Amino acid sequence: MKSPSFALAILALGASAAAQAQSSVQIYGLLDAGVDYASDAGAGGKSATRVSSGGMNTSRWGLRGSEDMGGGLKAVWNLEGGVLMDSGGADGALFRRQAYVGLDGRFGRVVLGRSFTSVYDTVIQFDPMGFAPFYSWATGGPATGASRYGMTTGFDNMLKYAGTSGAFKYGASYGFGEQGNGARDSAKLAAALSYSAKGLGLMGTWERIDGNTLPASGRRDETSVIHAGATYEAGAFKLYLSGRDYRARQGNRTLRDVEGQTVWAGLAWKGLPNTTLTGAVYRIDVRNVAGGTDADPLMYVARYRYALSKRTDVYVAAAYAKAKNARLTGLSRDDAGFADTQRGVIAGVQHRF
Repeated sequence: MKSPSFALAILALGASAAAQAQSSVQIYGLLDAGVDYASDAGAGGKSATRVSSGGMNTSRWGLRGSEDMGGGLKAVWNLEGGVLMDSGGADGALFRRQAYVGLDGRFGRVVLGRSFTSVYDTVIQFDPMGFAPFYSWATGGPATGASRYGMTTGFDNMLKYAGTSGAFKYGASYGFGEQGNGARDSAKLAAALSYSAKGLGLMGTWERIDGNTLPASGRRDETSVIHAGATYEAGAFKLYLSGRDYRARQGNRTLRDVEGQTVWAGLAWKGLPNTTLTGAVYRIDVRNVAGGTDADPLMYVARYRYALSKRTDVYVAAAYAKAKNARLTGLSRDDAGFADTQRGVIAGVQHRF
């Protein structure tokens, strides 16, 4: 090989290697399955025992990557889908959890596509159960009633910003409604601010979900959600206290706003090696529902978690829920209850890769 050609080949290989070094792609996931028992899980008060997917966290897999473009600027992307571990099926569309691309730099991070909202990113840190499918009402209440009085975890058609400044984190998300009757129809907005330093955590969030304009009134159905919360960590203990105000307004304005105030508190203890003990209580105060009698459900939860390694945990969780006025309630935010009380327990294993 002639010297100039050899030099050009070396330069080309070097450039290719540098380009590869500046880009990264990661396959990742979380697999969580267990056996759970639930009382009053069917008509006539029958119980159920089953293999379930997602005891502590929703099972998922994904691809994510970045490209370093210099000067602190990176291109970022993420594709993530849910997995049903009991059947091997997809939990929703292929990449229903996340599908976005964006830029990350000194200004923060801006992404476009489908992702979790700024409210979700913030509030999840203030739930002692970490939004566990078994058992947490921090995203929304039990699926028995007409509404879960909760927040929206993710937006389609979203523009999202996240930034940090010292001990503060902040973010905003906008979901385009993409309707022909105006920019506000079906639009979704979310904003959040949090603080963390010296064991203290504080947060505040706001969300508004618009419906489409009603021809008769010229107004839209609208829900608004506000969160406020705090955590405090000292030694082996971590305390949690948070609340949510949910309001649903009808565009025709013929009925009073439906309201649901959710509060939760919890305590986590890590006083033994590899062990986390967590206790939590959730309560929803419901107002102005049809029929005039509110369920106002209450749930108590306890969980034992043991880390077998950095990536694998085993756990046991138990919960009890009850409702007032003989209304139906359940433990899960996904499955309806069939009585005014429900008891449940789940034991499972979780692995992250």
